[in-house]
Amino acid sequence: MSVPRKPLSPETMAIHGHYDAFRSEGAVKPPLFAASTFAARSAGELAHFFDQAYGLSGPASNPDGLIYSRLVNPDLEIYERRVAEFEQADDAALFASGMAAIFTAAFTFCKPGDALLFSEPVYGGTDFLHRHLLPEWGIETHSFRIDAPTEELDALLAKTERVRFVHVESPANPTLLLADIPGIVAVTRARHPEAIVAVDNTVLGPIFQRVLVLGADLALYSATKMLSGHSDLVAGLVMGDKARLTTIKGSRTILGNMNDPHAAWLLLRSLETLKVRAEAAEAKAKKVATYLANHPAVTALLYPGAHLDPEQQRRFQTQATGPGSLLSFRIRGGRKEAYAVLDRLKLAVLAVSLGSTESLAEHPRTHTHSDIPEADLDAFGIGDDLIRLSVGLEDADDVIADLAQALEVLL
Repeated sequence: MSVPRKPLSPETMAIHGHYDAFRSEGAVKPPLFAASTFAARSAGELAHFFDQAYGLSGPASNPDGLIYSRLVNPDLEIYERRVAEFEQADDAALFASGMAAIFTAAFTFCKPGDALLFSEPVYGGTDFLHRHLLPEWGIETHSFRIDAPTEELDALLAKTERVRFVHVESPANPTLLLADIPGIVAVTRARHPEAIVAVDNTVLGPIFQRVLVLGADLALYSATKMLSGHSDLVAGLVMGDKARLTTIKGSRTILGNMNDPHAAWLLLRSLETLKVRAEAAEAKAKKVATYLANHPAVTALLYPGAHLDPEQQRRFQTQATGPGSLLSFRIRGGRKEAYAVLDRLKLAVLAVSLGSTESLAEHPRTHTHSDIPEADLDAFGIGDDLIRLSVGLEDADDVIADLAQALEVLL
């Protein structure tokens, strides 16, 4: 009697999955396929590949062979298949940036006259896209507070016609508030069954939160962050079921906003260490968070699982397996004092982004979220007193010592 073989875990697939070394001269690691175009064995074969790619005689799909790197490149394809394992997705699509991924997903499923709803707060670039660019193309957009009860979203869904896309960022950047993802999915399905629910899972995913398992249709990522983890590339991802990803990849082919082979090759390297990096950074961030929570110059710590609100605690306990490595904190004072702290940092780098090996600190109100109207920033709690810190892989005590000397300016 044969024993059923246990499926390999995502971290094992990240090293061994979806690659045959003997199709690449025995290279243990996938080589960098720095090629724009690929040779076909016959004119008929090449015509067949184009037929598949453009859906000329049936549904569009990845061709059986390679044509051109704007359609398919081996490095992109291997990475997409491997990273999809972490979200339990059928497929993934790699883009030139996180914003390219978000735009293409919305563009693919929304047409003039349709409506898109989005949670607040969100990353500044996402906010600008939804508030300013999409309405110029005839797409109606409305926002809802991420921490609001699902009944409020249900009321918005009830009075809004032709909702085709609901964009959620959870945890929200930089307040780290969590959305009720299953609740949002449930009320959206009830009011607009055809609508896509897409969740930006950059902050916690895919190690500490898997949004497709929670019911979302699409998982969105800035792969620049933890998925890359080395501050050396820019990339974005969409993950989901095969049918939707085939449609998204069709848009990507025409828009031409896929990533390049070199970035995909570097992402393949990073994926092999994703779990150990994420878990190590989280362990260090927990120590830093404890220090900040008890510092006399810190008035509030914003960190998943640390919020005092019972509903936030419930969402954390049911949706996430850990708080991750990004946190924000409020200091005693305002912009002048926040700048003084940031300017005194010697180890943590004064730079935007997150999820890298080095710790990064910034001032959301005037940096990453500076394009959001001040009244909205006030409403979201993104004040002049807020500092965002992405904890890296340095020794936690060294990061704490750096924060201690920087915060001395407030004592």
